[in-house]
Amino acid sequence: MYPWVKALNPYTSRNHPHTILSYKIKWAQLADFVDLHNLKILDFGSGAGITANYLAKNNEVIAIEPREECIKEREQENNYMHIHGNFEKLKEFNNGSFDLIVCHNVLEYAEENDERVIILNEFSRLLKRGGILSVEKNNGAGRIFSFAVFQYDIDKAIDLLEGNIMQGPFGRVVLYDSEDLVKWGNNLKIEKILSNRTFYGLQQNDEIKHEPDWINKMFEIEMKTADMEPYKSIALFHHVFLRKL
Repeated sequence: MYPWVKALNPYTSRNHPHTILSYKIKWAQLADFVDLHNLKILDFGSGAGITANYLAKNNEVIAIEPREECIKEREQENNYMHIHGNFEKLKEFNNGSFDLIVCHNVLEYAEENDERVIILNEFSRLLKRGGILSVEKNNGAGRIFSFAVFQYDIDKAIDLLEGNIMQGPFGRVVLYDSEDLVKWGNNLKIEKILSNRTFYGLQQNDEIKHEPDWINKMFEIEMKTADMEPYKSIALFHHVFLRKL
């Protein structure tokens, strides 16, 4: 169903196996949820443009990223516009400009809830009626489970359990519930919540993770269980799909 998985190369410079798996899962989930052809797409907090570049193959994509160094090292196989800036740049676009907005692992880095409210209100304004918002976020229960059992750091697990705050690769991460996205935005409805990376971290043999056949099989089981409990509850990430009413 997803033939591109067979071509994955775990040894490319920026593509560690867990990065490869995460991107391919969320791309497949996006493709299952919406037809990724001839859409106008906004990728907010796009990093080095890995998802923007992928989506730009068959769509018109605009990406916004606050870290200039990421833009300098961006993926450029396909054509898309990469803008340096933060949420203030959202105000430069007209109402109903986009069919799809992608915001993956960004909102938990916002310093205040007020900033999240501003961003979600802008997303609501910018989406066309019936448009889709794709948000990937850390799942608190999954992170606590991982810290306590597989990363051997019970102190971090307790801290996260008590305060909903942890350190991520770009600073402090403040966890939030998927339902908060509806509260912060306008006329948005959650249509589906899927999991990403439920099983990958359970495997402690790092060598096997570089074997393409193992990655393919891991992708398959992740996709099969992405909408099933109890697997969703312990996944590291949740992929939330919201529709503009």
